[in-house]
This record gives sequence, C-alpha cells and structure tokens, in this order.
Amino acid sequence: MTTTSKPSATKPLWGQALAAPAPEFAKTQLQILAGAIPSGVSGTLYRNGPGRLERGGKRVGHWFDGDGAILAVKFADGAASGVYRYVQTQKYQEESQVDRWVYGNYGMLPSGNLWERWSKSLGNAANTSVLALPDRLLALWEGGAPYALDLDSLDTIGTDNLELAAAPLIYSAHPKVDPVSGHIYNFGISIGAQPKLNLYESDRSGKVKKFTQTKLHRMTTVHDFLLVGKYLVFCINPIEIQPLPILFGLASYSESIRWQPELGTQIMVFDREDLSLVSSFTTEPWYQWHFGNGYVDPNGQIICDLVRYPDFGTNEFLREVASGETHTEAIGTLWQLVIDPAAGKLVSSDRLVDRSCEFPLVESDRVGREWRYTYLAVHKPNAVLNRELVGTIGRFDRQTNTLTTADLASHLYPTEPIHVVDRFDPNRGWILTVIYDGEHHQSEVWIFDRDRLDDSPVCRLGLPSVVPMGFHGTWKSN
Repeated sequence: MTTTSKPSATKPLWGQALAAPAPEFAKTQLQILAGAIPSGVSGTLYRNGPGRLERGGKRVGHWFDGDGAILAVKFADGAASGVYRYVQTQKYQEESQVDRWVYGNYGMLPSGNLWERWSKSLGNAANTSVLALPDRLLALWEGGAPYALDLDSLDTIGTDNLELAAAPLIYSAHPKVDPVSGHIYNFGISIGAQPKLNLYESDRSGKVKKFTQTKLHRMTTVHDFLLVGKYLVFCINPIEIQPLPILFGLASYSESIRWQPELGTQIMVFDREDLSLVSSFTTEPWYQWHFGNGYVDPNGQIICDLVRYPDFGTNEFLREVASGETHTEAIGTLWQLVIDPAAGKLVSSDRLVDRSCEFPLVESDRVGREWRYTYLAVHKPNAVLNRELVGTIGRFDRQTNTLTTADLASHLYPTEPIHVVDRFDPNRGWILTVIYDGEHHQSEVWIFDRDRLDDSPVCRLGLPSVVPMGFHGTWKSN
C-alpha cells in the first residue's frame, strides 16, 4: 500500500481527506493490514461520493457539488482488489478540459455572466449513491438520469434512462429493492410551474415498468423514501425552493431553500401496486435526509424509523464540510414513527437513540419487512460541537433498545456501514466500512462481525490512496 504525504493540519483532521482531488487508481490487489477476510465475504462493495471538491483553485459551494467517484472493492477466495474511478459525466469531461467549474449545481452557480447562467443547465455530478444491476452499475444523483458504468472496470458507459420513454427520467439516489420480487422502486422531483413527484417501478434489470406523477403543493426537494410492505411512504418536509433567484441566476438551489416550519411535514402514502395516492396529511415540522426501514404491523399501521433534525441547519453544516471545517451545530437522532395510512394520521413519534447519527441501513432481506437491527454512522459524544464528522459506526437493537458502537480512535472517520450476508451462513453477517485515518492520511476498508461490533475488526485492508468520505454504497454478491 502507498500513502499520500500528509498535508498540514490547520483544520480538523477529517478535512485533510477533502483538501485535494482524490487520485484515481487502477485495479490493485489490496494488502491485508490485520486479520483475515472471512471466507463468507464474497462479492463487491461499491461506494460513491464527491472525489473532487476543487478545480482551478476554486472550491465547490456545497459538499453535494463535488464530482462523483466510485470505489469498488471485490472480494473472492480470501483476497480483495480495489479500483477507484471518477464518473465520466459530460460535466466532468467539459470541466476537465478547461480546468474550471462550468456548470451550476446544488450549491453553486454556473460560471459566466447572467446570460450564460440562464443558458446553462445543472451539471449531473453522479456523486450520491449506486445501484448494482445484473449487467451494470448505476451512479445516482438527485436531479437527472443515472450514469451507467461497467461493474468491474468502472468504465463509464453513459447516461441511462432505464428505457423510460414517457418523460425525462429524474431518478433519485435512494432506490428500494424488494427482497422477494427484486422489483426496484424510486422517485424523482420534477421542478417547474407545477412541481410533481414522479414514481417509478422497475424490474430486476432496471427497466421501468410503471410510472406515475403526483402534483406537489410547492417547489421542494426530497432525498429519500420508504418501501413498507404494500406502501411507499414520503415525508415532504417544510422547506420551499424560491424559484426566481435560481431562474435569474442570482442564487443556487441551496441558497434558495427556505425553512418554513409553519407548513408542517406532509406525509404521503402510496399504494406500491399501482403507485396511486392512498392518503396525505400534515403533521409536526422536522427535517430528515434518510429513512432506515419500515413494516406494516398486524393492525395495518406503518412502523418506520428515520434520522430526524429539528430544522434545516443540517444543510448549512453539510455546506461547510466542503471547506474542511464546520461551525454549525446540526444534530440528527434516530426516531420511530407510527402511521395509520387508512385514517391518514401520525399516531406517534418517538426518539429511539439520543446520539447524533446518520446513514441508517438494514439488512437487504429485511427491506420493507419487520426487522431487528438498524446500522448507523454515529457521532461521538460532543463531536458535532467540536466540529467533527461521524467518528464510529453502530447497531441499534430494536428488541433490547440498545446501541452498540465500535471503539474507534479519535483520528479515524468511518463511512456508512454496509451489511453483508455471509455466503455460507445466512444467519451470519459482516459490516463493511471505509475508514479515513487522519493521523496517517490514508484510507482503509474494515470488516466487522455484525454481532461483535464493539470488538476489533476481523480484517483491515489498505487502499492505494486516500478515498474521501462519501455518501452511499451497496453490496453485490458474487
């Protein structure tokens, strides 16, 4: 394993990982630094996130603006290899040629004068998540079609409209895969004079089979949703996008979002069979980026969890991340909602974990069904106040109401924990996370036994160079 020389630490240690554009690396056999790869870990870990936050001496306006880069770590026969590649979007290629930012994005305006800003569309950064299909990998973003990549080499194939001919595909970053049928559900927001929520159902190959549109009351943004038994559930938080500053090139999308708690949070429940609206109602205000999971109990009520914030300050915190240091306090905690879809009401809303956390995930075979464990990236106590990013990973046990966390040193920064079912024993599982070591300025892949998360990792693998902390990933079995 090679490491990059350590930059001067004038900011929090985690900021070093984002200071310079991450270098790509070709397929490389990964060195085992400690332990051994479990024989039941066989498949590929894919992760997506902004690899480049600076171009031509200028930083992006928001962490969400960075160019997407994909890490693939393939496990087979007790060994692992890795490859790291930027998604070759039209935006990335054009901006690479002139070495400056050209397109606008979530938190930044296009370059040029007002006329040039009006004529330039948003650039697809393909930087948020991934969806592994049988024959290709999709790099997902919020505002347009995904980019397709080769599953092994990560060569970019091009934009992929999933054979949807009815309308332009706006495919969000959190598709849900039914563990029984393999059908894929996702959504997108059409922004315009009449904003609409687009719903998609695809088969296993990714081809869209059903598509509907539902009118929204205002221009807004939605990041995630739930597949819950026979339902799809959305929370439309009380934020509103002011269109005129964007239209006239005066402000970015992020700068044009207003927190309006008086609007309350709108909960929309759809029938997953025909994508029709079952109920819609408004309740107390909060903000969330991510849901964990949900199921329908014997009484027909929806039980679900999510990471909930008291307001939209989390957006400012994430904007500051791109600079390498943060000053805004934004604490999200795990909550449980109980929803009566037939009556159209929120029955209860209760906090489950009082530690600041994010990126809740469950085992893939429990999506939309009753589950026991929620896996999380967790802040250490007072970490948000001390300008730190998440410092450990955890597992919340819904049966015992306990949170178990890994004991990570203060200079280690994990990413979202990904659950992997053991190849030989379906009752055994492993947790994979990419770790940035701020003390040695290097990145590693760690494997934990899911049932002994507070023990040392069973294996540590070195990556050839720093892979910045990113957003979301997935696992594809061999």
